Amino acid sequence: MPSRNVLSALAVLVLALAVVPMIGDKYWIKLATRMIVLGIFAMSLDLLVGYTGLVSFGHAAFFGLSGYVLHLVSPEDAAANMAWALPVCLGVTALAALVIGALSVRTKGVYFIMVTLAFAQMLFYFFHDSDLAGGSDGAYIYFKPILALGSVVLVDLGGSAVLFYFSLVSLIVLYAGLVMVLRAPFGKVIQGIKVNEHRMQALGFNTYLYKLVSFVIAGTIAGYAGFLFASIDGFVSPELLGWQESGIALVMVILGGMGTLFGPVIGAIALLGVEELFRDRALFGFMAAHWQILMGGFVICIVLFFANGLGGLLVKIAGRQSEER
Repeated sequence: MPSRNVLSALAVLVLALAVVPMIGDKYWIKLATRMIVLGIFAMSLDLLVGYTGLVSFGHAAFFGLSGYVLHLVSPEDAAANMAWALPVCLGVTALAALVIGALSVRTKGVYFIMVTLAFAQMLFYFFHDSDLAGGSDGAYIYFKPILALGSVVLVDLGGSAVLFYFSLVSLIVLYAGLVMVLRAPFGKVIQGIKVNEHRMQALGFNTYLYKLVSFVIAGTIAGYAGFLFASIDGFVSPELLGWQESGIALVMVILGGMGTLFGPVIGAIALLGVEELFRDRALFGFMAAHWQILMGGFVICIVLFFANGLGGLLVKIAGRQSEER
């Protein structure tokens, strides 16, 4: 559990995000929403990498699959009701995570990385080469999801501000939920597995089952992020399932700090924020067209000089303030 100073800093960050729709136009609202949603995605990966010790390079499979399921269940002439569309998306994603995890978790180390990558690429090429959902061109979701009871619409994700606040509340709820899970006996076991799996087996724990449950939870949360991400632009493409998307999520986790939950969220905000900064021609001139080079240098500097990421830096600063008091 983060210290009081860290929680205070995170509360300030949440409040800063909360005012974006009040002072920014649709472009900035959409950018902030992407930060939040990708933060949820990265946070789900941190459950695997930072707490269970499973480095997955196919996590985007669940992120993109959920978006495609939303497209497939959405009517062409009306908005899908989240009351049934969201459970369907999460159910399919959880089932996929269960099947993939049941096979992947049997492996370790680089073999686990390769198996998860292979499954993700299988899904990528399935949607890329088939006509099921637009093939390589992707597919549109013409009407964004709503939450309705009868004829009464409670939530309409078609509004940029509504989607933003819905995503922000989702981030807070999921973060609190994961903190509770990690403080529970289940969370203690998976953290013990990361440190020494053989010792946990010797203590009588079925480590395979614990890792599988962690894999399914992480995959389902990634699916929820994919549901929200598909609702931002109303568009899905095979790239959402590709290894590049998994790699970006892993960079966010490392950039923000593994094993913190809040770190990957900070990493997502920093990565998208710095990308937006490097794309500014007024600041970086001709190098703005080559912003990837600048981004690579930024990530390298963070990794070299801040071993625990930006989240670790925040914890360190908060700790110093506590000592001074």
